[in-house]
Amino acid sequence: MFENLREDWRTYDRSWSRQGLWVMIVYRFGRWRYTIRSRFIRLPFSFIYRLLKLASQVLTGIDLPCEATVGRRFCIEHFGGIIISGDAVFGDDCVIRNGVTVGLRRTNERGAPVFGNRVDIGAGAVILGKIHIGNDVSIGANAVVLQDVPANSIAVGVPATIRPRNMAAQPESATG
Repeated sequence: MFENLREDWRTYDRSWSRQGLWVMIVYRFGRWRYTIRSRFIRLPFSFIYRLLKLASQVLTGIDLPCEATVGRRFCIEHFGGIIISGDAVFGDDCVIRNGVTVGLRRTNERGAPVFGNRVDIGAGAVILGKIHIGNDVSIGANAVVLQDVPANSIAVGVPATIRPRNMAAQPESATG
């Protein structure tokens, strides 16, 4: 837990004013409490976690349950309106912005998105269902992603259109 917290501290530029850092501290504490084998000893830590999680939700508008799996250097760039399913899995070096929803596609179907490494999620994006988002993917602002996104791609629009990253980098005059 403490190694992850030190890395989170550096990820958030060593600034206590970053609300994403507050959420990550509570998240790391929630994950750590599961390492306590004795249920009797773990119980007070679970109570403290629930209080801290509720306080962080109210103060930041970010719902990141400790049941979600978050990799190293997970960065919540802008706070507010972020909802992440407990089934979601994020790789390392992912960035998420305000208004993002990551979760189940339907309430009666299990399975949330699994993200690779270095995924950048724009403000207001919605990523739903049992889908896989590859490494080095950018998801545009307000995109609605309901299908797998291969590595080195960009997902934009409603519903999201998937484009290879290298085509987006070409100048317009070369394509047309």
